[in-house]
Formats: sequence, structure tokens, C-alpha cells
Amino acid sequence: MTDLIRSACLTSYPEIARSLGLDPLRMLDACGIDRRCLEDPDIKLPAGALGRLLEVSAKAAKVEDFGLRLAETRTLSVLGPVGLLVREEATVRDALQALMRYIRLHNEALSLRLEERGGEAVVSVGIRVTDLAPVRQGVELAVGVLFRVLRSLLGPQWRPLVCFAHAAPRRGDLHRRVFGGRVAFLQDFNGIVCAARDLDRAIPSSDPALARYARQHLEALLARPSASMGDKVRELVWLQLASGRCTADHIAGQLGIDRRTLHRRLSAEGLTFSGIVDEVRTEIVSRTLPSRERSLASLADMLGFSCLSAFSRWFRGRFRTSPSAWRTAAVAPTHPA
Repeated sequence: MTDLIRSACLTSYPEIARSLGLDPLRMLDACGIDRRCLEDPDIKLPAGALGRLLEVSAKAAKVEDFGLRLAETRTLSVLGPVGLLVREEATVRDALQALMRYIRLHNEALSLRLEERGGEAVVSVGIRVTDLAPVRQGVELAVGVLFRVLRSLLGPQWRPLVCFAHAAPRRGDLHRRVFGGRVAFLQDFNGIVCAARDLDRAIPSSDPALARYARQHLEALLARPSASMGDKVRELVWLQLASGRCTADHIAGQLGIDRRTLHRRLSAEGLTFSGIVDEVRTEIVSRTLPSRERSLASLADMLGFSCLSAFSRWFRGRFRTSPSAWRTAAVAPTHPA
């Protein structure tokens, strides 16, 4: 089953892509990522699709540091509620442990590990992958964000050793600028090495009450059962319904399985792919149709229908009336008896 990631990870992607001569919307389309991900940071998308986007963008722009360029723009706010808790913890160690515990709410494919030995602290970054696709850009984005998060708590003079398992780029200007020069390549892990005492520094701006509130919220999110296959399919259908590519084959491919496996796993949950599509369409249409600001043809496109007549046939079969009649009844004024 695929890992999902908040589309906040695409923050600043369009600007950086354009600065390198790329068309960001075309790049998103090529990787099967819905353009709405640029508008809502809390939409979930397959982590593998983001990884592919970073790699093909780096290749198309002929740069080796595309992921790091994204990381350079990051602040704590990109982590959403996880970033809020990190900022309000009492010490850097508390903040790091919170990040380690809750990072999967932001990125299910990412893991962090802390080891301390001989006065040193080693924070390693792991990215779970389901194939042999390159991950250099994703690794540099993740390590770069980790570095910027910790430096925002420790101050601009903090200079840890940043380690990468891959080889050095042909030009390392950006790495030196972002990390302050202390970068090592071809290491045994991806991550950061610093003095363990750095983690014991107090965070002057911390607010225990706000941290407690944020932690309760995040614990409630963690307590939810793991997303089922139906949940993940439903989320991907929501995201891609309007693209015209919302087929069982396409969704199965994004989940890293074939169509037959998708149907079998949904069947085990008492679900069907077509049933989920109908459910999502029904929810969208019930919220959108009453508004006359959107034409029926536009709504048909939004729901993934090839033409208005196909939408009308589906609607009549579902609601036993026409879309226009339903809209008229929904907006008709009511009069007291």
C-alpha cells in the first residue's frame, strides 16, 4: 500500500520550476499529480509521485540540487500542526522527539531516528520506497528541511555535520550555502551529526500550554486507525476525479499494485472501485449543485464525465430526477405554512 504525503511538500515548487525554465503544471501532469495540490497544503498525494516529480524536474532542468532548492525555502509552517508543536516544546530535544513521533502525519514515507554516543547526537533520515527509482532529490529535501527546522531552534550560528549517502554534486555551491560548508558525501546514512548538548538547549519562545494543546490534537490524529485501502482510494479519487484519469488501473498504479489486487483488497472491505467513485461524486454534487455559480457542464467536468449528457444519465440514475430539476428544488424559497 502506498504512503501518502501532505501536498504542503510542494510549497514553492512552481516558483523554483519556473526559475529553471520548467512549466510546473506540465511537470505535475506528467507525474499524475493533480494541480489542486498547489492550492491546498493538506491534500494527500502518493509519496512516490512526489519523488518522481523531484527527480524528473531535476533531470529536465539539468540540476543536481532541485530538492535542496525546495528545502531552502522551507519554514516550520510547512509541517502544519506538527510544526506548531515543535516550535512550542521546551527544549530542542523535546522538539526533535516530537518531530520523530508525529512526522508520519505529514509524510508517511519519512522516518527519523536519534542515536547518542560519545557526546554526539546522530539524527538519521529514512525514506521508504517501493521500487528502485532514484531518491536523491527527496533525500536532500528531507535532510534540508530537518536542518532548517533544527537551525530555526538553535540559531544561525549552529553548524552541524550534514551527511549524505550519495555522491557529491559536480557543483556544491548550494550545499555550502544552505549547510554552512560542513557537508560529507558517500556516508553510511543520510542525516545530521551534532553535539548532544545542543539538544538540551531551551527554546526561549516555547509555550507549555500551547504545546500541550497541540500534542493532544496530534495524539488524537495518531489514535485513528491506519488508513484502509478504501480510505486511500477514496482520497485519490477525490484528488483526481476531474483529471479524466480516475480509472481503476490508474489508481492501482499509484498505489503500487495492479487492478486485480486493488479490486480484491476493496472487496475484502466490502467495497468496489465504482462504488467509491459514485460515493465521492454524490458528495461533491450534493454540496456543489445547489449553487448556480457553477454551470452543469462545468460540474460534469469536475465529476470526471466526458460530457453533460453522461453526467445527466448518472445523476438521474442516482437521484431519480434531472440535475436542473434537483437544483431548482434545492434553491426554491420555502414559505411558512
